[in-house]
Amino acid sequence: MSVEKSNFSTNNGDQVIDQSRDFLTVYIADQNFGIPILQIQDVLREQNVTRVPLAPPEVAGSLNLRGRIVTAINVRSRLGIPQTNDNGAAAHSSMSVVVEHDGELYSLIIDKVGDVLTLEDENFEPTPATLDPAWRDVASGIYRLKGKLLVILDVPKFIDSVNR
Repeated sequence: MSVEKSNFSTNNGDQVIDQSRDFLTVYIADQNFGIPILQIQDVLREQNVTRVPLAPPEVAGSLNLRGRIVTAINVRSRLGIPQTNDNGAAAHSSMSVVVEHDGELYSLIIDKVGDVLTLEDENFEPTPATLDPAWRDVASGIYRLKGKLLVILDVPKFIDSVNR
């Protein structure tokens, strides 16, 4: 779900409905991802995460968010992106986007937060077959922006892929 806006305009007497959606852009290793705004509960700076024994590698642990226990998921790890930058230095995950799925809160650990974009539905494209399979499995589609690709993260698919 995302914020959907409808604009009515006339074109030669016909009514045309333009629909758009709002996404928060986030970055993981210089790649843009979009998360539908309505699925976001909170955006946090780096948090203390307590490691959970025997958890899958992409589960960074858990954190306490205003009295609620939140599962922290390392998005880099889930997408198969190395935890180091191009120069070999350790990547510093400094932000989290908190989302809700099936009544539970999850903190998606990302590199940084970008802007909120309002994008027209007519520019939305299906996920290309050439996209990395790990990314394709958790994407709902893409938008082509000026000189870059915005991969739209399907939050329920993403969280379910970690919980398998």
